[in-house]
Amino acid sequence: MGDDRVGVDAIFDDTTGIVDAGTDGPTSARPGTSAGGLTTTAGVSGRMSRQLRRDTAPEIALRRELHRRGLRFRVDHPLPGMARRRADVLFPRRRIAVFVDGCFWHACPEHGTAPVNNSAWWAQKLATNVRRDRDTDAHLAAIGWTVLRFWEHDEVGSSADAVEQAVIRMSTTWLRDEH
Repeated sequence: MGDDRVGVDAIFDDTTGIVDAGTDGPTSARPGTSAGGLTTTAGVSGRMSRQLRRDTAPEIALRRELHRRGLRFRVDHPLPGMARRRADVLFPRRRIAVFVDGCFWHACPEHGTAPVNNSAWWAQKLATNVRRDRDTDAHLAAIGWTVLRFWEHDEVGSSADAVEQAVIRMSTTWLRDEH
């Protein structure tokens, strides 16, 4: 039927995030997703479930610096034409989207790591994340937005400098176009 949910015989443990789908060992899955035979431990499952989607330390540091410089922006805001995708920092009037990418989740060429357990699944997952990033960048550029991406390890001051310069550049463009 095309339904990839775990079968009715599967047991999901809310405390560990482990699904026992009748395989030889524990498998990692959320309710309503395919177990796929991926092995994991309760510790790993717990750590992964606590990963922040927003308000990471690098995002907060950049936002604080931008705010200190007098810039005002939207946080974790949906992108135009992409309802399920969000920018970490958004300047809607200036049409600037800022992303602070985590080294692991976005496959940083300098600091990204490749998990040993379930390596094929993780390689596909991380490659999908990178493809989604490029798709988002292309969509925003096509509709006239400026996209700024920074790695979580980038120095906050230099990232804030780049954002501030883009805001200034787009402000002068906006003023010219409006008047």
